[in-house]
Amino acid sequence: MENFSVFDIVGPRMTGPSSSHTAGAARIALMARRIINREIREVNFTLYGSFAETGRGHGTDKALIAGILGFEPDDPRIRDAYEYAKERGVLVNIIMSDEPTRHPNTVKIEACDEDDRWTEVKGESIGGGNILITEIDHLEVELSGDYPTLIIRHHDEPGVIAEVSHVLAQLRVNIAFMRVFRHGRGEDAYMCIETDTEVTEGMQEIIRQLCKSIRQLIAV
Repeated sequence: MENFSVFDIVGPRMTGPSSSHTAGAARIALMARRIINREIREVNFTLYGSFAETGRGHGTDKALIAGILGFEPDDPRIRDAYEYAKERGVLVNIIMSDEPTRHPNTVKIEACDEDDRWTEVKGESIGGGNILITEIDHLEVELSGDYPTLIIRHHDEPGVIAEVSHVLAQLRVNIAFMRVFRHGRGEDAYMCIETDTEVTEGMQEIIRQLCKSIRQLIAV
């Protein structure tokens, strides 16, 4: 039996004409903002496929800007996203690309934060407001944003996954899905852990203290 999300049945709450081009775009950028987890001062959005061809007409550019500013897909301020970005001093560049991609509704987000650090996030709007984050800093990942999620960057070495899983079990946090991605053996790796309940800030600090191999932990 095929499973359907609430977005598939009733559609997302959103401002704009298209669930894929507006709500999905806003959700991708909002997820990117949470992954970056710092104030953003400059951002480049590269739109591909249908996003590039019809994006401006559907307000995809405004939705992306709104999401990176922290606005939800149903926020009426999406219509004035350019003005809000200007007010906050966020430099925005919109780039339309004809380069072929796996999915027609794809965007690459390159953002510079307040510490002058650049982060790259690539995402796809897969229909009905649903999204998939497919890359973080050129590392292939798979994040839907449908569950509370921990993104953990660590060194690829034996025991790290078991260590983190054990601490979550002690905190009574149930893992819904876990995926591990790495650049290569012994290099940087990411754990993407989707949980049934929110992992509070206090829990996150316990994980950091007990799991010494973690280099970065972000809750999105």
